Amino acid sequence: MTQRAVIYGSSLYDLAKEENLAEVIWEEMNAVRQIMRENPDYMSLLSNASLSKQERIGLLQEALGEQVQKYLLNFLKLLCERDLLGEFGGCCEEYRKRYYQDHNMVEAIITSAVALTEEQLQALQKKLQASTGKTVVPVQKVGAGLMGGIRVEMEGKMLDGSVRERLQGLSRKLNETII
Repeated sequence: MTQRAVIYGSSLYDLAKEENLAEVIWEEMNAVRQIMRENPDYMSLLSNASLSKQERIGLLQEALGEQVQKYLLNFLKLLCERDLLGEFGGCCEEYRKRYYQDHNMVEAIITSAVALTEEQLQALQKKLQASTGKTVVPVQKVGAGLMGGIRVEMEGKMLDGSVRERLQGLSRKLNETII
């Protein structure tokens, strides 16, 4: 994440918080980010130098004008005007970081060999919330490299309950016992 993304994302968060719109803008940012991910051609169009900045801003206005808060729309227009639309993902990350901090939330990236059921995910989420004292937002991933078990990455820490880690732990204990 670039320093510009940190500054812009943080500034948007401060404005949204001041206007009591932090949650609404967070949800809308996620929706816009998803749309941009699903439509890379649209992102290319908005970054196309052969179109004037006014034309690109007009495209944003036309597509999102009635769909998102005016602050978010103006933020996107500003990024477009300054040829920084490629920084939007980093701005979202900084906004998320600040939002989660203020709301005592933490993201947990849960990687498993197979997708967890909703019940398993909820049970794990409850355990993680109890251990952290924070609201845990789970992000589930399926890792082809895992034989079994799960790994949880949260707040820069890795909790590794994978089969591979367990086997390596047993191997270390055996080596310590033999020596």
